[in-house]
Amino acid sequence: MNDMPYVLVLYYSRTGATAAMASQIARGVQLESGVEARVRTVPAVTAETVTPAEDIPAEGPLYCDEEDLRRCSGLVLGSPTRFGNMAAPMKHFIDQTSGLWLSGALVDKPAAVFTSTSSLHGGQESTLLTMALPLLHHGMILMGLPYSEKGLTATTSGGTPYGASHWAGEGGDRPVDATESELCRALGKRVARWVKRDV
Repeated sequence: MNDMPYVLVLYYSRTGATAAMASQIARGVQLESGVEARVRTVPAVTAETVTPAEDIPAEGPLYCDEEDLRRCSGLVLGSPTRFGNMAAPMKHFIDQTSGLWLSGALVDKPAAVFTSTSSLHGGQESTLLTMALPLLHHGMILMGLPYSEKGLTATTSGGTPYGASHWAGEGGDRPVDATESELCRALGKRVARWVKRDV
C-alpha cells in the first residue's frame, strides 16, 4: 500500500472546463516531490433520486468516497458556477460529509477552491466563497492565490486571490488559457507545499 501523502483534487464538471482545470491543478501538485495528486469527481444529481448513479463512471476519474476525503492530506475543490453558487452535485456531496465533520477528520488540512463560468463576470468569486464556507466549517486551512503570482495581475479572463478560475465563454468552448493554467498549477503546488510542512 502506498503511504505517500496525497492532495485530493475533487470536482464536478458538466462540459469539461472544470475537469480541464482539475488536470492542471493535479499537475501543480505533482510538481512537489513527495506528494501525489488524486483526482476524483462526483456523480450528477437528477430529479429521479430513487435511481442511484453507477458506482463507477463510464469514463474519467472515479467518484470520490468518504475514505478519499478522510485520508487526504490536502483538498482542492472545484465546481462550475450556478447562479453564483457551486453546482448542485458538489453541494449534494459536501452535504453528506457530516460524519467527517463530527470526527474532525479534515481539521488543519490545507484546502483550496476553483471554478469555471460561462460569462466573464458570472459569479466566479462568489462561487469560490460558497465552496470555501463548508471547508472552513470542517476546520481546514483555506489557501488562495497570493499576488506574488504574476498571472493574477496579467489575466484578462480567470484568476482570483480566492482561488483559480476560468472563463469558458458563452458556449463553454473557450479552452483554459495559458495564464489560467499557470494559476491552476500554482494553486495545486501551493497546497502540496503546505502538505509537506506536516509530512
